[in-house]
Amino acid sequence: MTRETNQTVLIHGGDWAGFAAEYGAKAPLLDVSANVSPLGMPAGVAAALAACAPGCDRYPDPLCRALSEAIGQAEGVPAEWVLCGNGAADLIWRAALALRPGRALVTAPAFAEYEAALDAVGCTVERYALREADGFRLDEGFLEAIRPGVGMVFLCEPNNPTGLTSPRPLLLRVLERCRQAGALLVLDECFGDFLADPAAHTLKGELDGGGLLILKAFTKLYGMAGVRLGYALCAGTALLAKLRAAGQPWAVSTPAQAAGLAALRETGYVEAVQALIAAQRPRLAAGLKALGCRVVPGEANYLLFRCETPLIEPLRRRGILLRSCGNYHGLGPAWYRTAVRTGPENDRLLAALGEVLGCGN
Repeated sequence: MTRETNQTVLIHGGDWAGFAAEYGAKAPLLDVSANVSPLGMPAGVAAALAACAPGCDRYPDPLCRALSEAIGQAEGVPAEWVLCGNGAADLIWRAALALRPGRALVTAPAFAEYEAALDAVGCTVERYALREADGFRLDEGFLEAIRPGVGMVFLCEPNNPTGLTSPRPLLLRVLERCRQAGALLVLDECFGDFLADPAAHTLKGELDGGGLLILKAFTKLYGMAGVRLGYALCAGTALLAKLRAAGQPWAVSTPAQAAGLAALRETGYVEAVQALIAAQRPRLAAGLKALGCRVVPGEANYLLFRCETPLIEPLRRRGILLRSCGNYHGLGPAWYRTAVRTGPENDRLLAALGEVLGCGN
């Protein structure tokens, strides 16, 4: 389901402002429609945002020099392989604008911004269906869809909204197939840090072979959605230069750069978030199953589930924002996505669902 606000159709979750306009700013809100850290922004990041205020009368560094260097050190790549942007979505659009592929390949379902950016440049988008009957898993048939004439391939690992990953050997074959076909593989790893072993799944080690652009963001892991900060990793510096030229020079604000530098120092916070998600995800999945929902066994900080009873408006009236997946290609109005939050927040969601489904006490 999409919601319309002043004739603007919102296709993503996280519309807390729309909820506040409808129910009042002081209404108790539990937002499980956006997959961000349930621990909130780290204190060190908040302090960095406040401390940078005196310097905000100057333009931000358009090259994000200090931040790119810090990201490179954190990711184990040269700083020249890093391009910062106004969130990962900014970099998705820059990639489409810079390369303007005539034909591109995406999975269905997948994050909507891939196709939106490609549509904006007149690209013909081919969708490869992740079938419910196959558990929404990527299979080897995807390799056959990568053929000469396809200029760009978008893949999300783990997938949004399913939360599922693909076997690493298959991902390596996808990358090799893209290289053979002359296609750029844009690999979205924005939720990769929530996996049980992020280092074992990332394709960072394949960057120097070319044909690969990896996207990451501070949004989810550090609870920084409002700051807007993401980055691309690519060994092709000429390609990164094209992406840089495809948008405005000051896309990353001074506060965002300060926040990113501070976030990279929050190793204890990251460990706490990862531990919380690892503990709460199976607990929430079990609760959803107990209510009669079909739950996809996601591996990130969100869960995709199916429920035949309409849920969006009943939960909204109870102060809970849930993400309808009715606008994802390959899904339908019975599919929903919920973020994994803290224990008490997950309990609140399950209790409200129990009321709506007639399972409450």
